[in-house]
Amino acid sequence: MSRRRAALPVLLVVAALAGGCREEAGVMPPGRTDSYTEPPLPARARSEQSHAPAPPPVRCDDVTASLRPSSDAAGPALTAIRTRGRVVVGLDIGSNLFSFRDPLTGTLAGFDVDIAREIARDLFGSPDRIEFRVLGAADRENALEQHTVDIVVKTMTITCERRRNVTFSTTYLLAHQRILALKSSRIRGLAELAGKRVCAVAGTTSLDRIHRDQPAASILSVPSWSDCLVVLQQGQVDAVSSDDVLLAGLAVQDPHTRTVGPALSDEPYGVGIPLGADDLVRFVNHTLERIRIDGTWERLYQRWLTSLGPSPGPPIPSYRD
Repeated sequence: MSRRRAALPVLLVVAALAGGCREEAGVMPPGRTDSYTEPPLPARARSEQSHAPAPPPVRCDDVTASLRPSSDAAGPALTAIRTRGRVVVGLDIGSNLFSFRDPLTGTLAGFDVDIAREIARDLFGSPDRIEFRVLGAADRENALEQHTVDIVVKTMTITCERRRNVTFSTTYLLAHQRILALKSSRIRGLAELAGKRVCAVAGTTSLDRIHRDQPAASILSVPSWSDCLVVLQQGQVDAVSSDDVLLAGLAVQDPHTRTVGPALSDEPYGVGIPLGADDLVRFVNHTLERIRIDGTWERLYQRWLTSLGPSPGPPIPSYRD
């Protein structure tokens, strides 16, 4: 009896030690569980399931035709800008290669930024007489209608529907909507997006086209294209669809991605201008004509967009007067 009492504490110690060994070997004790937290979606992200094709786009005559250029600074819109002493430009800071914040200097940089600076140069003799205001893609038209900006230079496609509310310069860059996916993905084009999750930015023609041309896709709309890259990297979507020039900016940031499939559309970019500001339209077109002729457009392409391939040259302008 006394021997059994003495052995009992020893057995308890051995059992405790054995339990510790099992835990170290990877066997979790009762009451402890592993946990996994899904990465959060970007702020203002919204899931959209399209079950029916979206309405067809509004049609009009030559959508890219604008007013002929003029260097005459007279007119109410130009007078207001000159009186203020700076031109107010709407853009974003999430479009790599076009408008982004340089991590070394903290200043805004990119192809669109430089287009805006050339307009300021012709207005004031200095590219620095400019004030940038950050806009989401869905806010561009409203900012022009409310006159909170003078112009928008933000990869803005000229469309017949948008021309109901704002006016545009001539085309300063021609883009094409395509698809971005991981290199390991089997997605090769629009057909493979059926049943897949696709990211696009709210208020863009890219989102409208995926709704219309691939209604079987599940769409996640987000505020900026950099958000699309994040959710693609986190496995929350299978692909991103936007203009090839914007997708190139995302692919530069992540070498595990690539642009796939043929072009889904033509996307002519124009400078957005408030309706009725014809003097400003003509002046902006004067700047765009100058940079086409004097080689500035080509220099900007070589500085920012060589990842797209050889320069196609500046788009040929179309005028309606």
